[in-house]
Amino acid sequence: MKTVLFCGGGSAGHVIPNLALMRELRYAYDLLYMGTDGIEKKLVRDAGYPFFTVETPKLSRSFSFSNLKIPFALHRAKKKALLILKERRPDLVFSKGGYASYPAVWAAYKLKIPVLTHESDLSPGLCTKLIAKKCDAVLTSFPETANRFKNGIFVGSPVRREVLSGDRTRARKKFGFPETSPVLLVFGGGSGSRALNEAINSSLPRLTEKFSILHITGREEEKVQHVGDKVYISRPFERDMGSALAAADIVLCRAGSNTVFELLSLKKRAVLVPLAHASRGDQWENARYFEEKGLVKILPEEELARLPEALLAAIDDAALGENLKNCDIASGTQTIVRLIKEKLEDQPAGGERL
Repeated sequence: MKTVLFCGGGSAGHVIPNLALMRELRYAYDLLYMGTDGIEKKLVRDAGYPFFTVETPKLSRSFSFSNLKIPFALHRAKKKALLILKERRPDLVFSKGGYASYPAVWAAYKLKIPVLTHESDLSPGLCTKLIAKKCDAVLTSFPETANRFKNGIFVGSPVRREVLSGDRTRARKKFGFPETSPVLLVFGGGSGSRALNEAINSSLPRLTEKFSILHITGREEEKVQHVGDKVYISRPFERDMGSALAAADIVLCRAGSNTVFELLSLKKRAVLVPLAHASRGDQWENARYFEEKGLVKILPEEELARLPEALLAAIDDAALGENLKNCDIASGTQTIVRLIKEKLEDQPAGGERL
């Protein structure tokens, strides 16, 4: 059986799409994962796949003396990745980008192992720019991004199977939401949740005049409140995102590419609050791209005080609903799986490619 090594990490946005692909491939190939001792390690191990830890330095975008240590730390990471790939001899490396994927891609290139990488954002990240020439193909979520690479191929964004399988009636019954009220789903993801949590808490009396709410806080204890005929549920996390999304009529969230593509594949109304800090600006680019197509609404973080008005306007916007109904954005999962299989069929099993 041939082996595929996946890599990418530093944030859930680099890991969850990989896991969506691995789920589709798990019975056909041996699957491995290489990343840092970060969120990817927990998510991948919880999913039951072998994980190899290679600590990779991250470039600070502002001046930092820690950047001076990067060449030495990166040398150690590349050396370790090379030893792992020589030992495990994968037939293909699939990178989801981010600094955590660089050592694996570099080692695969040295060993002449084919590499596919996927770029989620409209504007390619630094790692994608660095590894593009080492890859057989740069797969992209946006058609415009593929045009920036000689080996670019537009494939769409991988969407989790469980996201597409939710049932609205069962989901509302599961959470205890009445059929008569629209449901607002709120989540921030990682470092992006604090501002959204504070905005929801300060606006809760007004919001529950219109919405029942499922609020994934990322940090607080679970609680359930009944406000008139509405229900407010807050919980630190939600394992069943398929049901959470199926129950929702509108979503308030950040503007990570994977999240936005999942919402659009489900034709969900969304108010996006792009992450402005600790970001290279990719969330704003992603959000503006879809706003210009009339598929989402944007609420800047500094304007969260007008959150109730923004949500009420979005839920009643007939043009937004019509645009979503007619959009043809679909999951790219099966296209990517097909390309992985085609690449593997062209390779001899195991060992260095000489």
